Amino acid sequence: MVSLVYLEYNFKITPAQPATDILIAELGEAGFESFVENDSGLLAYVLKSDWEEGILNDLFILQNGDFKITWSSKEIVQQNWNAEWEKNFHPIKVGDECMVRAPFHDPDNVTYDIVIEPKMSFGTGHHETTHMMLQHILDTDFVGKSVLDMGCGTGVLAILAKMKGARSVDAIDIDEWCFLNSKENVQRNDCNDINVYQGDSSLLADKKYDIILANINRNILLEDIPIYANCLNTGGILFLSGFYLEDLDTISSKCGAYGLEFEKKLEKNNWISTKYVN
Repeated sequence: MVSLVYLEYNFKITPAQPATDILIAELGEAGFESFVENDSGLLAYVLKSDWEEGILNDLFILQNGDFKITWSSKEIVQQNWNAEWEKNFHPIKVGDECMVRAPFHDPDNVTYDIVIEPKMSFGTGHHETTHMMLQHILDTDFVGKSVLDMGCGTGVLAILAKMKGARSVDAIDIDEWCFLNSKENVQRNDCNDINVYQGDSSLLADKKYDIILANINRNILLEDIPIYANCLNTGGILFLSGFYLEDLDTISSKCGAYGLEFEKKLEKNNWISTKYVN
């Protein structure tokens, strides 16, 4: 695969929250693909081909006087990503049952030991949205279920669903790097029967699932909720994340319009993850 050139923005943020979360959301809207939080702030990555002069000019958080945010940038080729995330990636535990770690971390005594090499993909369990989605999976019976992980990133949600006994799992991401990374991580965790596809919700025609996991962003969720509803079997479950508490009414209203009933929410640093039943 041809090496892609990224721009790495190194943001120094004081105080860290909620400025970091707001900055991630705004950078995502501006075209940035990947983020790594560290002790001083945030590393953010955007394809050089997607960059334009003044890309940061309209970001509200950078104009907010309540936070001090400075930044610098440099070019980084895709293969250099490993060195960057290895410096910042630490294992995490979700409850007492699940650990998400890199290949170079020692395993712990947990039921679900997930080994992830994220590279340029989103979804290590460190971000609030991924962490909450993992919590939902741990609290749900997946035995014998058909599952979709939409916007799979690293494939971590699909992997845990399979480890919890899902009968079949499809994982989909529009980004080529996420698609390739998910395939690698699926193999790394001996979950080779997970089907990984590159694409968007147009791949879901005539598909049916018992459980759908979608950790994307507010706008894409609102666009795709009708498709998810159509893909759910009777009694099926839809788990959503990637949006803020203030978006909850909008998301739930859209779900309700397509027969999906709100049942539960998790909240972490103003991020929300929700459960709807068909």
